Amino acid sequence: MNFEMTDDRRMLAESLSRFLNDACPIEARATLAYESPFHSKQAWDGLVELGALYALVPEARGGMGGTGFDIAVVFEALGRALCPEPMLPALMAAQLLAAADRTLEPLLSGLRYAVGIGELDAPYDLETIATSARLNGDSWTLSGRKSVVYGGGVAERILVLARAEGALALFEVDADVADITPYGMIDGGPAAEIFLDDAPAEMLLPDAKAAARTALDAGVLALSAEALGAMQTATDMLTDYLKTRQQFGQKLGAFQALQHRAVTLMIEIEQARSSVILAADALGEDKQSYRISQAKHLVGIIARQVSEETIQMHGGIGITWEYPLAHYAKRLVMIDHQLGDTDHHLERLMGEIIDG
Repeated sequence: MNFEMTDDRRMLAESLSRFLNDACPIEARATLAYESPFHSKQAWDGLVELGALYALVPEARGGMGGTGFDIAVVFEALGRALCPEPMLPALMAAQLLAAADRTLEPLLSGLRYAVGIGELDAPYDLETIATSARLNGDSWTLSGRKSVVYGGGVAERILVLARAEGALALFEVDADVADITPYGMIDGGPAAEIFLDDAPAEMLLPDAKAAARTALDAGVLALSAEALGAMQTATDMLTDYLKTRQQFGQKLGAFQALQHRAVTLMIEIEQARSSVILAADALGEDKQSYRISQAKHLVGIIARQVSEETIQMHGGIGITWEYPLAHYAKRLVMIDHQLGDTDHHLERLMGEIIDG
């Protein structure tokens, strides 16, 4: 396996980084991500114009990428900038729409989608989804509640997984027919509770379990790569701090104990990077799908370690609102709980290994 990025992906990463440095500086992000609508429409429009969404979609579906490595490049850049734009639901929606053989042109042009999968009693498990679909003549209606729907508060269309005639089916609803309660997550960024009460819907895929699993795997890979970018930035901030902050007449970086702790974090991040690379290579490969859970489980553990260690070595300033590190730490902790925490993915990983 070649661990080096291609020239095209390197150019994509550099272009995204330059754009995000201007469109989503940490000073602005610390305000916009925590106030309604919990993202910047200008930044979203800029990402669309830049073609970031096209990098998430295969050429056969009108995009210019769509591989696991393309997804990882985009989301690592988003993680470095701590960007709160709803790119995750766009990625998952692209996967689901492609599986349903629907056009992706509206999505690629900037139409905002949300994906309603998780529920209060089924945050991660597809088998226990309770939202139901009912056929009335030639029309479908949906009833149920979808929880912590990322991007739900700013979505124009919502893709919903619901039970229909014994199968897990995929439906599309207009956002204006659902009762949506938007909010910002604890780390910033748009989410929502979506209540459906006989909401009119269009069935896109009558048996969507396999498509849902593929979309979730793509989302898990994206979150793992995002965490990788955030962890790298947090340790870069720590390195700069240890080089400049003085205590007892010398720089903190001169203390060997802190050197060892900082180097340990760097080693752990490289281990996480290797796991994300394996997961990117495995995306779409049924026999290697356990690599996705393997990466999310490992990244969740290391992300928490990076959050705790970088804040502790910074001292009190590390938890202040004005200092960027606190926001990176919150995002890293929240990533562990999106689309399955470390315990969930360890259980899935072990199950797939045992089942062969």
